[in-house]
Parts: sequence; C-alpha cells; structure tokens
Amino acid sequence: MLVVMSQSAGQENIDNVIQTIKQAGLVPHCIPGSIRTAIGVTGNTGAIDTERFSTLPDVIQIIRVTAPYKLVSRETKPDNTLVKVGNTVFGDKQIQIIAGPCSVESREQMKKLSGRLQKAGVKILRGGVFKPRTSPYDFQGLGEKGLEILAEVRESTGMHFVTEVVDTEKLPLVARYADMLQIGARNMHHYSLLRAVGKTGKSILLKRGISATLEEFLMAAEYIMLEGNYNIVLCERGVRTFAQHTRFTLDISIIPTIKKLSHLPIIVDPSHPAGIRNKVIPLSLGAIGAGADGLIVEVHPDPEKALSDGSQSLYPKQFEQLMKKLHIIAPALDRNM
Repeated sequence: MLVVMSQSAGQENIDNVIQTIKQAGLVPHCIPGSIRTAIGVTGNTGAIDTERFSTLPDVIQIIRVTAPYKLVSRETKPDNTLVKVGNTVFGDKQIQIIAGPCSVESREQMKKLSGRLQKAGVKILRGGVFKPRTSPYDFQGLGEKGLEILAEVRESTGMHFVTEVVDTEKLPLVARYADMLQIGARNMHHYSLLRAVGKTGKSILLKRGISATLEEFLMAAEYIMLEGNYNIVLCERGVRTFAQHTRFTLDISIIPTIKKLSHLPIIVDPSHPAGIRNKVIPLSLGAIGAGADGLIVEVHPDPEKALSDGSQSLYPKQFEQLMKKLHIIAPALDRNM
C-alpha cells in the first residue's frame, strides 16, 4: 500500500502518518519524489484498513500496489531512483562504466591497469577479492590483501571501487573497505545476505541469477529495500539457456522491461554472457542501445595470464576502443558519457 501526501505536506504531518503506520504494527518507507511524497507500507499479512490513514491531515490518496515487489515497483515511485557512488550517479542521462579485472591479483596489476582505465574515463573500478568459483581448486582471491590493494588505488587515483561480498561472515570486512557491494549471480537467492547488505546502507550492485526470472530478480532487490536501503543498481549478466555459441545468453529485452516496471537503474555485464572477448564490444553496444544505464566490463592488462576469466577480459586497448564507440553513440540516444 502507498500513502500519498499532498505536495505541500509539512514534515509534522508526514511524521504523523509514519507514526500511525508504526502503531498499526506495519513498516513505513518514506519515498520522496519530484512532485509528491509517498509512504510505502509493508509488513501486513492481510488486507489493511485504509480508513485510519485516509483521514489523516495532508493524505490525498491511498494506492494499493498490485506488483508483488512493492518498494521496487514504479507504482510506488514513479521517478527514477538515482544511486550515487562518490560523485558517480546511476540512473540519469549519463552512461556509467565500471571496469577492471575479474580478480585482484597483485598491487602491480591494479596500479598498471587503473591508470589506463582512469585515462579512458572510468570512475569506478571493479575487482574480485573473494571469488566463489565452480571448482574449489581454482584461484579463490586474495581476501583482505586484495581489499587493501583496491583501497590503495582509490587513495592514489580517486577512483571508487565495487567488489563482491560472498557471505554474511565476510560482509563487515568488505563493507569496511568497499564503496559499493556486489551481490553476484550465485548469491541473488541468498536472502539472509540480501537483508544483511541492506542494513549496511552501502550502494548495492545486484546481479541477476543464472536462471532467475524477472520477478525473482526484482524480488531479490525487494529484500534489500525492506531493510531501508534504496541504493540499488540492478545488473543483467546473462542467463543459462540452450545456446552453445556463448557462455550465457544476454537478455537485452529485460532492460526496457525493468525500466517500465521499476524505478531502479539497470546496467549490463557483457563479459560473462560473451565468454569470449571478441563478443564483449558488440554486446556492450547492444545493451546501451536498449537503454542500459551503464556497463561493468572485465579488463585485464595481460588476459592470457589472468587467474580467472581471462578469455572474456578485454585488453586495455580494446576497452579504449569500446569507450570511443560509446562516445559516438551516446548523443544519438540522448545520453552522455
């Protein structure tokens, strides 16, 4: 349910509605907008008696939200949500690019690569330090040492960074370092982790699960928002299908669909569905053409020697070519870089 306040509603009357919702044993979620303030109501197990709210001062409308994902729905918040990571904003006209290696491997690797990425226009660095791998014998990441390296790069370049958190045990450590927390595809259904990252207040990058439906994807975001954290960037990264010509199938159609159903920004990971680097740039251009708010791209200074995902990682020169192409097509889409 959504309680819509008048445009001129004062804070006292807004607080009065919030307190009334709490007294009813429900949970209020204040959602400011450009033309109205609305208060989402969750926590009910049955129908809500709307009369006790509709008569309160400055309440102009009670709306029943029909979507199963209440807070994520555009019914609840018609305006686009803008998610900030430092000075970088996801969800407006600017196309944002996150780039870096699949895994942080060494201090030298990150210093060498970050300079070229920054020069190309990247403001947010990616790099895994805890790696959930299919095989327990594969490289599992540098752990806290990797976080320290990313923090050093941030200090020297001013670039913020996003890294994956794999479980609730490691969450406090990762949250202490990272500017943005990534929930990987394998953990999209890890509901206790979703709730835990929601409580951190950090911006969250939520990747779609390997076989997740649209509704399951948005409901995962709902778990985070229920903890009072609305700073979520969704990420399409391909789903498992019968196709064998790619690692996964990039579902470009989900981009305009989410734009219609939800107020949250959505970016695309072209590297994982491609599986091979020569497909990364075409998939990137297609994603931006479909309306994605940005990309998260794997780049490595020497992909042939990468400890993880080398075959789908772009060489720095290839990434620079991608950025040049994006600068060309962005104005045609009424976007900018």
